[in-house]
Amino acid sequence: MGLIEQQIADYLRDTLGVDVVAHRWEGASGLPRFLMERYRVLAATLLKQPILLLIDETEAEESPANIRKHIDLVNAKCDWPVVYVRERVSAYNRKRLIEQGVAFVVPENQMYLPQFGVDLREYFRAKRERRKQFRPATQAVVIHALLREGDGMLKASELARELGYSLMTLSRAFDEIESAGLAVAQAGGRERVLAFVMPRREVWERVREFLGDPVKGRHFVHAVPPVAECPKAGQSALAHYSMLAEPQNRVRAITQEGWATLRRERAVTVVPMREPEAIEVEVWSYEPRAYREALVVDPLSLYLSMRGVTDERVEQALEKMLERLPW
Repeated sequence: MGLIEQQIADYLRDTLGVDVVAHRWEGASGLPRFLMERYRVLAATLLKQPILLLIDETEAEESPANIRKHIDLVNAKCDWPVVYVRERVSAYNRKRLIEQGVAFVVPENQMYLPQFGVDLREYFRAKRERRKQFRPATQAVVIHALLREGDGMLKASELARELGYSLMTLSRAFDEIESAGLAVAQAGGRERVLAFVMPRREVWERVREFLGDPVKGRHFVHAVPPVAECPKAGQSALAHYSMLAEPQNRVRAITQEGWATLRRERAVTVVPMREPEAIEVEVWSYEPRAYREALVVDPLSLYLSMRGVTDERVEQALEKMLERLPW
């Protein structure tokens, strides 16, 4: 039994108290080729009724209207109820699936089986995780979206190129952002598109509680080119964005992967204390990216990395930096 089949079986057992065993449907070979390329079709029995499970494991979500057409094509070969299955479906598309009369199961999240009088919105995943802070990738997507130019519409394929994340990672990020009530994710052709539902400044004010400090560790090292050429961070970056003076120890940011590589290749020497010529290295949970000027971390991530500093001059500089952003 594959992973998603096991998830379906566990979910139905936990919610309906029934055991469902799925197996390959022999009639699948008679379906149009494009359906076979997108779906795995399994036969099962639910509450003494034979059904077909249309399992979609592709990265991009299909539109609910097209899914309805695909189910009709399957029903032309077999009149059993067809249940659409996908590991993740956006809240927007779940609503549209219901409008289309499509029976579906999103394991550990929701099922809609009108033939059986079942419409359960359990959201077990949300209950289990109780995540207050976004994942690092989600935080990176939000910050990129708030600072980028354009109409505010974010295409997963463009973000994949710009941020270097997989489409699956971006799908999870879109889910988190949508679940927080900040944006609506919808299908744009064969890919997902994210659109904020409020002005960017308002999004920033509402999203702060979900965003954490990107800095996961700080180290002092001897000044060497691989580190000195990293983006300015901390007070070095704030000095760039404000009238504050550059700190005695320059501050630079690097990813966890980049730091691990430097350590593995012995390209840096960590010093036990703040020496006069040492560089302070901040190890970030996501890629430290420039905003409009090269080699300086973006102002929103900078704010998040320094909002715990109690120095009044730093606090004022951070707030003025945010006020100058072209929201």
